[in-house]
Amino acid sequence: MRRATLSRAPHTRALRTSTRLSALLLVWAAGAAASAMAAAQAPAQKTGPDPTAWLERMNHALNTRNYDGTFSHWHGGAVEMLRIIHRVQDGQVSERLVSLDGSGRELIRRGASLTCYLPDKRTVLVERRPPQESLVGFPGAVNGSTAGLYDVREVTRMRLNRRDTHLITISPKDNYRYGYRLWIDDSTAMPLKSQLCDARGNLIEQIVFANLTLSAHIPDSAFKPEVSTEGFQWLRSDPTGAPDTTPVTEWSAQKLPPGFRMLLHRLQTLPGAPGRVDHLVFSDGLASVSVFIEVRPVGPEQARLSQSATVGSSSAFSIVVDGHKITAVGEVPPETVRFIASQVKAEDSVSGAPRP
Repeated sequence: MRRATLSRAPHTRALRTSTRLSALLLVWAAGAAASAMAAAQAPAQKTGPDPTAWLERMNHALNTRNYDGTFSHWHGGAVEMLRIIHRVQDGQVSERLVSLDGSGRELIRRGASLTCYLPDKRTVLVERRPPQESLVGFPGAVNGSTAGLYDVREVTRMRLNRRDTHLITISPKDNYRYGYRLWIDDSTAMPLKSQLCDARGNLIEQIVFANLTLSAHIPDSAFKPEVSTEGFQWLRSDPTGAPDTTPVTEWSAQKLPPGFRMLLHRLQTLPGAPGRVDHLVFSDGLASVSVFIEVRPVGPEQARLSQSATVGSSSAFSIVVDGHKITAVGEVPPETVRFIASQVKAEDSVSGAPRP
């Protein structure tokens, strides 16, 4: 669930999956959690079409409709209110995610450009991300490659906020990924509520929309930040930048959790990093993990030094190997980022074999 979490710094998002600030990133309240969890554990009912069709309809609605909604994001016992505005106009996607907790933090996306306004840090971060990657990180459709990793069911139909919804569950078949519960509106296919759960069904994060309006027209003014940036520091994360004359090192994972494969390898700059870093993305089709590799000269006593952290649904693990710091971040269980980071190795440019 690649979610846009404003309570985390944007560079932390970038170090998550591209996936969740991925990290970065969405929205919950614990309203009817007890009854919903009980319903999710009930036997599946034959209530209509293939449940994967509802995921496809949901993703189509999220990507193509104009909408303006307010939602709550619950994780780790904390609740934050946010507003999401999404528009598709002349093939261009614009999104604005605003924290309503008084901090003034905002994320504004226009196509592939994402600008993060952080008034509390007097900083603006500008970065590039795939144009199809929304700030609202609901799971994508389940296809043939992911069907063997997750069990998708329509558990029941139920009323939520006076709307008829389909409760769809996506349950992982191992401990390397998280699962979801989604309440999808019957008439609009928009998700009204979402829960992120571990393999045992325990709740990790929850998003609940308090209101959601579908609009035929949303003006340009809706995508202008409210904060004044006078005196702010501007930081830019450039995935392309000027040509780099340093030799390119090929990196790969010797072994991966079931279903994961590498989708991306590129050089980019990150705020705070002394030079350009290698950025690798691994995904199973729903969950994804970003790996960042930077040169980090260390002494013998720091060799194989490792660190781990968990923030909400995002897990991070860093290890220093052969003068490089390897950091894996993703909206996955801690053991998944640890597994992937520990398996990433530099390859010999001639033979293609991993360096010893």
